[in-house]
Amino acid sequence: MRKNWREMKKLKETEKFLKVVNDLRTQCPWDKKQTHQSLAKYLLEEAYEAVDAIHSKKMNALKEELGDVLLQVALHSEIAAEKGAFTFEDVAKHIAEKMIRRHPHIYSKEKVLDYKNHLKNWTALKQKENPERSLLEGTPKGLPALQLSQRYTEIASSVGFDWEHRKEVIKKVKEELKEVEKAIEENSKPSIEEEIGDLLFVITSLARHCNVDAEASLRKAAEKFKIRIETVEREQKSKNKKISDCSPEELEKAWTKAKRKAKSQKTQK
Repeated sequence: MRKNWREMKKLKETEKFLKVVNDLRTQCPWDKKQTHQSLAKYLLEEAYEAVDAIHSKKMNALKEELGDVLLQVALHSEIAAEKGAFTFEDVAKHIAEKMIRRHPHIYSKEKVLDYKNHLKNWTALKQKENPERSLLEGTPKGLPALQLSQRYTEIASSVGFDWEHRKEVIKKVKEELKEVEKAIEENSKPSIEEEIGDLLFVITSLARHCNVDAEASLRKAAEKFKIRIETVEREQKSKNKKISDCSPEELEKAWTKAKRKAKSQKTQK
């Protein structure tokens, strides 16, 4: 049952958690040595583990991984508090106030009729908060490349810089593929790299126009490939063979069989 926020005003477990974090920083030799810089890799690692838990659809795993992410947030806040910079409470206050500013359709009389208009308003409000900042500035460059590309085009689309119809994006994909073929024919590695990048970039726009997350889509494709390769490996192992021992024809036959098996299992679910 969903709890009303009023029922959670006394967050005893949160208070206990923050006390534990303070204990770690004052009493544990390892935690006392940590800095924002040394913990940065763990923040990223825990975030990816939380994403894995989301994909697994296991709520207990997600609960655990979100706790690990929260620990990183609390540790960074505790370190900052020690330096007199800010506290965990300041972090919570700042994000709450920012969300209120960026959701005027909830906290004021302004109306947003759909998702697209919400994104447009979101971008406008961000620019109002930081008028000197460029449109794409602030998007983390460390994001996976597909995710970064799709985020860039999503932001650009919110200010009207986009194709109007999906068919136009498909046409552009075909154009970029021809550019790749041309670069390959010319055997120019720099050109090949550039054109493949352009092709991948426009594919993220196609994914966005289809309401698909390009990063998640590619991850699913990679996982599907992994499962089929493992199926081929098991089959060859049952014949006392390795994949490297197989001819291209044998591998193609085994791959086709693995695809059929995967589709059959999917149908049965």
